[in-house]
Amino acid sequence: MDNPENFSEVFIVGGGTGGITVAARLAKKKVFSSISIIEPSSVHYYQPIWTLVGGGVFPKEISERRESEVIPGGVHWIQDSVASFQPEQNALVTQTGQKWNYKYLIVSPGMEIFWDRIQGLNETLGQNGVCSNYSYETVESTWKEIHNFKGGRAIFTFPNTPIKCGGAPQKIMYLAEDYFRKMHIRKDCEVIFASAGAQIFGVKKYAEKLAGIVQERDIHTLFKHNLVAIDGKKREAQFKNVETQEEKILKFNMIHVTPPMGAPAFIRNSPLADKEGWISVDKFSLQHIKYPNIFGLGDASSLPTSRTGAAIRKQAPTVVENLINLAYGKPLTAKYNGYTSCPLVTRYGKVVLAEFDYDGNPCESFPFDQSEERTSMYILKKYFLPAMYWDGMLKGRL
Repeated sequence: MDNPENFSEVFIVGGGTGGITVAARLAKKKVFSSISIIEPSSVHYYQPIWTLVGGGVFPKEISERRESEVIPGGVHWIQDSVASFQPEQNALVTQTGQKWNYKYLIVSPGMEIFWDRIQGLNETLGQNGVCSNYSYETVESTWKEIHNFKGGRAIFTFPNTPIKCGGAPQKIMYLAEDYFRKMHIRKDCEVIFASAGAQIFGVKKYAEKLAGIVQERDIHTLFKHNLVAIDGKKREAQFKNVETQEEKILKFNMIHVTPPMGAPAFIRNSPLADKEGWISVDKFSLQHIKYPNIFGLGDASSLPTSRTGAAIRKQAPTVVENLINLAYGKPLTAKYNGYTSCPLVTRYGKVVLAEFDYDGNPCESFPFDQSEERTSMYILKKYFLPAMYWDGMLKGRL
């Protein structure tokens, strides 16, 4: 679809989960004359499966598709990046210097990972026992470390920033601990969950269950401690207490690092951002606080809920319905209640499926207690959710 005038009635920033899901839904509605997506990457990843890749269940290649394969029909793909926004002029400028005008703007660029905010991490990631599930390039290093672990101290960290999928740092810990048991080396292992947070999980119902699992499996917790530096050669991790600022150094044989994250710089430094750097949107309508023809969703938005693909599955229809209502001069009646979901893999073959809203109320989809570890929910996580993602969400069907 050619677009020679550098104008699109609907312009979408980000070709990840949020951008593609919204584009697919809008394309099906056939309300707007032109829809464009700007996305620099040539590859699209289903990142939730990286927990199982890091646990040795799947090869990492299962998580990727060509971006061109997921761009919806009738949607114009601009393979470029945003340099700056000019919302007063309904325009943006790309890294290649092109200026694009729009009538409506949807912003869903995902999060940026700040590897360099942990001193020494870049120099040692993928070696010296240091691994992370949080990139396609490093996810295989996690399974290498778990598979080759012979005993000693294994640390799993959680940073002092919002992150993609708040449960992921402990999911890989549970898989590693389970694997150590299967290999009959658990008695020679010390497993530590070192988190900048104050508790294991933010929703009481699931936190109680997870706290019981941690205690039962002799996993040690170190809360309110943020990883600030790693010395790979010495195999030392430096933590700082988030309240007292006191530092603690822990030796490790293996450490899985969840790095700090935040909105990309072109969002943080833009007129669209709130004081924390997130896209400033109303938490119910997802409309921008200042610019009514702009909507935001996904990980880089200011929405006070856990950042997951499941959250986007509920945010996307809200954006689409409200955008169409806006175009027709109708009230924005669609409301997002903060729903999010986190399938917490607690061992090989078991999942606690946490689903909740803004207020931390469970919003469970199944007629049983989802705080219990279940094989059925593991099958959902392993097989059904990826299929729902590729063939449902990204096709505008779910």
